[in-house]
Amino acid sequence: MTETKTALVVGASGIIGNAVTRELLRNPRWNVRATRRALVTDVEIVHCDITDAEATAEALKQAKDTTHVFYAALVPHQNAQVESTVNTAMLANVLDGLKQAGANLERVVLFQGAKVYGPHLGGPISTPFYEDAPRHLAANFYFAQEDLLRARARAGELEWSILRPDPVIGDIAGNIMNIAMVIAVYAALSKQAGVPLRFPGALETYSGVLAQVTDADWLARASLWAAADRNARNEAFNLVGEPFRWNRLWQKVADAFELELAEPQPVSLSQHMPDKAEAWQRLVDQHDLKPVPYQQLVNWGFGDFVFSIKQDMLSDMGKIRRAGFTLPMKSPEASLIDTIFSLRQQKYIP
Repeated sequence: MTETKTALVVGASGIIGNAVTRELLRNPRWNVRATRRALVTDVEIVHCDITDAEATAEALKQAKDTTHVFYAALVPHQNAQVESTVNTAMLANVLDGLKQAGANLERVVLFQGAKVYGPHLGGPISTPFYEDAPRHLAANFYFAQEDLLRARARAGELEWSILRPDPVIGDIAGNIMNIAMVIAVYAALSKQAGVPLRFPGALETYSGVLAQVTDADWLARASLWAAADRNARNEAFNLVGEPFRWNRLWQKVADAFELELAEPQPVSLSQHMPDKAEAWQRLVDQHDLKPVPYQQLVNWGFGDFVFSIKQDMLSDMGKIRRAGFTLPMKSPEASLIDTIFSLRQQKYIP
């Protein structure tokens, strides 16, 4: 008989946590609970603010049968040191709360990203990225959280596994780092305005650099592997799809929205898109879309960041394949277009 495990998904309303929760629910080996809120039904909710240590410990008294944590929570902050302190404390609060509850925690799956390699700091960096790359000096909450897990593992409290996607494509709205929603809303507003679809970043980014993305559902399947496989024990793994150039994907987006494709036009999305709230509301009314507030719909600043990267963003996938996770991701264009169709079915976009 297969032993049943109990998962606690922290950050279940986010792009990663939502996909992991759905994947766990499809697997009869797992019981599933999540902190605060989840976008899927049939999930036990643990109501707590994980920035509050005492409240977290009190709430997790009911979760003492937890065997695995999938940690995908994030509180962003412009100051990297503050961001590191806050997010590491949140992870510690969850681990301490489960420890106080008497949980026999087996493994924690933590999600990082290519930011661990420093592309956000400016200037060219060597690619491809390998998991054993040396750290940079600047504060980074990924480092602090990883160090926390390593310390708990040395103390015999748990095992850990880390996955490093970049960026994640998923079919939810309101997430601060969902590039699919940035693209879809931008395309929908372009069509409404009667203008062709133009890549809003630099020509160099559009047709020159190589990029990679991670499909959220594929990441969820890898997460279950990372939670259970012996080869994933106390290891970090890159997890990205095959390389592409944005001009290929942009043509697919234009086709999906029945738009003419024109040459790139560099523009600051965070500066020029927030004033499109009235235009978006007309689309909501016309297509009976879900009434997600426009200011919460997408993070235009994330689009500015992704579309302004002027060097190849390549993460090596050899390590995780050698460890035994060999399931391929669908093509980047298929992942993006499938996600757009799913967002339409859910009435998030027209």
